[in-house]
Amino acid sequence: MIGFDLDGTLLTTEKKLTVHTREVLLEAVRRGIEILPATGRPLSGLPAEIRTFPGVRYAVTSNGARIVEAESQKTLYAKLMPPDKARELMKIFSEYDTMREIYYDGTGYSDTEKMNNIRHYVSDPAMINYILNSRVAIADIDEKFRRENRSVDKVHALFANLKEREEALERVKKIPGVEVTGALVNNIEVNAEGVNKGEALLRLGEKLGIGREEIAAFGDGANDRTMLQAVGVGVAMANAIPKVKEAANYMTVSNDEEGVATFIERYILA
Repeated sequence: MIGFDLDGTLLTTEKKLTVHTREVLLEAVRRGIEILPATGRPLSGLPAEIRTFPGVRYAVTSNGARIVEAESQKTLYAKLMPPDKARELMKIFSEYDTMREIYYDGTGYSDTEKMNNIRHYVSDPAMINYILNSRVAIADIDEKFRRENRSVDKVHALFANLKEREEALERVKKIPGVEVTGALVNNIEVNAEGVNKGEALLRLGEKLGIGREEIAAFGDGANDRTMLQAVGVGVAMANAIPKVKEAANYMTVSNDEEGVATFIERYILA
């Protein structure tokens, strides 16, 4: 089984799946290898070309909070954050200049006002386009949270100021019962304790009769570190942050150089 992060890993900086990478993945499927995205994105944020890719039967979403069937979008496993923890996080993030998001049932929600001002929090055009096309804009995220009053997949915040992000991060780390990570320099992602992509891949592998040593994973960001440590073959992209490279067994070229395809072709399909 091969699990791959999307942003900064399988997809290019422009968030595209290259023709060659597609061909290599198809060959892996033809040889009986399970391939699947393992992403911090909610289910609603999966590109259609990935979710409907031939041979992609499952997806690990929201950093491992949900394992879903790609075609039916049925949840096979979920480990959610209780509302009291989410409430504490939402309050902390509200004290800073942030764009806050909550994920319910595989869908991300954010304030309309913040989304209309997204360039204040995100500068990359491809990331801006992804967020605007994958989130549900609502008038008041706090009212949405109060109305739902139930467990969440994930709480996420984008910070306009990196110093504020560091201050908030130290506060969040002191909250018991949560898992804290991030895929961007200016974000904080929080899940229930024990949730990570690696645990989700191992759980799915057990369901499918695939052992740890038969699972490979690719990643670049902080939320990929435990995944690369958990599986049998952890591969860091050349563009990965230092901690991810340290956690990996191997390193490949960057996402813009088709690093996932390069490694699979040379070492898994060879």
